[in-house]
Amino acid sequence: MENFSDLIRLRRSMRKFTSEELAPEEVVTLLKAALMSPTSKRSNSWQFIAVDDKETLDKLSRCKEHGAAFLADAALAIVVMADPLASDVWIEDASVASILIQLQAEDMGLGSCWIQVRERFTAATGMSSDEYVHGILDIPLQLQVLSIIAIGHKGMERKPFDEEHLQWEKVHINKYGGK
Repeated sequence: MENFSDLIRLRRSMRKFTSEELAPEEVVTLLKAALMSPTSKRSNSWQFIAVDDKETLDKLSRCKEHGAAFLADAALAIVVMADPLASDVWIEDASVASILIQLQAEDMGLGSCWIQVRERFTAATGMSSDEYVHGILDIPLQLQVLSIIAIGHKGMERKPFDEEHLQWEKVHINKYGGK
């Protein structure tokens, strides 16, 4: 990657992965990015579970009704959770960590996709996705799961973001609708 602008232009959600596993040092690099993510008042309210066990990935792929099945084919899942008692902005802290993991993956030439867990439900039982993931991974009750980041070697090529499609009408100067 030449620069950050290229990184954000090239990063696209990847839902197709090859069967190639990640090297241990690649997993460490991804987790370092998560652990270096900023948090409010440096509360470090987030925690992470790295999952590479295929059976567990398959179970996690059923954590919600739509948009998680591809996790079964990922090489790695990073479950991003946080402690609401440690920070009132745990959602924001965990969101920042989630995107930094994705940017690090892209910088390494890997594909990734965010799977939303908070406020989602499983198809089979109607159970909350958070409760479902807690049960699979034995997560302590005080931690809340925000997302699962699916990561693997890219199984397809995607075109970079086309700047012609930037929605400049959504940008306002000095006030909404500012003139």
